[in-house]
Amino acid sequence: MKTSLCALALLVCAGPALAQESTLADPSIKHRPADGVVRLYGAGGPHTAFQKVAKAFEEKTGNKVEITAGPETTWSAKAQADADILWGTSEQSMTAFLETYGNFASSQVQPIYIRPAIIAVRADNPKKIEGFEDLLKDGIKIVVTEGAGVANTSGTGVWEDIAGRTGNLGDVSAFRSNIVAFEKGSGASFRAFKDLEADAWITWPNWPINNPDVLSLVELDENRRIWRDVNVVLSPDADPQAKAFLDFLQTPEAAVLMKTEGWKR
Repeated sequence: MKTSLCALALLVCAGPALAQESTLADPSIKHRPADGVVRLYGAGGPHTAFQKVAKAFEEKTGNKVEITAGPETTWSAKAQADADILWGTSEQSMTAFLETYGNFASSQVQPIYIRPAIIAVRADNPKKIEGFEDLLKDGIKIVVTEGAGVANTSGTGVWEDIAGRTGNLGDVSAFRSNIVAFEKGSGASFRAFKDLEADAWITWPNWPINNPDVLSLVELDENRRIWRDVNVVLSPDADPQAKAFLDFLQTPEAAVLMKTEGWKR
């Protein structure tokens, strides 16, 4: 009986760990990215800036670049087959990706740009939000992006890092009480912000920059500011042009284009 109970205990204890294994990896898919097209995959956000860089690269070289962005579940199978490059919208995002895409090596990941978390407010900012302290006021409705253990998103943990940055537990509690939606991805957060007529959303600069009719950008106070990078990793079997594109992505010319959406080197 002792042996059975011990075995059962091991299975119970192992359960959560097993649940963390990637459910998207498909060993039947052959990774064959060399097809003459530079293919990048990753979460939405950096893709709009990447598209500007890709257009400039295509005009210079004639090489085609195809960028696929969005929730990982929408592109995972295709990426396992033909991705030359993956990008992560944070380090924790890339670490999660590498659990699924075994043809890419952690040692080859390159952080290439960085940006700060910001407060997105309604375009007319009716609540006159000017910084973090305003988010703690009664009646403020906040949307945050949170992976909740099931989605791979750059927003995971960011709101808590901001609220708890000065070591004041009361700030975390007050901030949390004003959260009206925890959304699994920036696209879902943007929809929730509009649907719930929220006052603030903790997100990244590209969202208000690209949606000025809906959002305005409010910078976080310096002592609250959290930064996350965008990083890339190249498949060892990638098209030769893919390496050339990654090199171009880190040039001063590309940096000017990336800066238009809040990215810096």
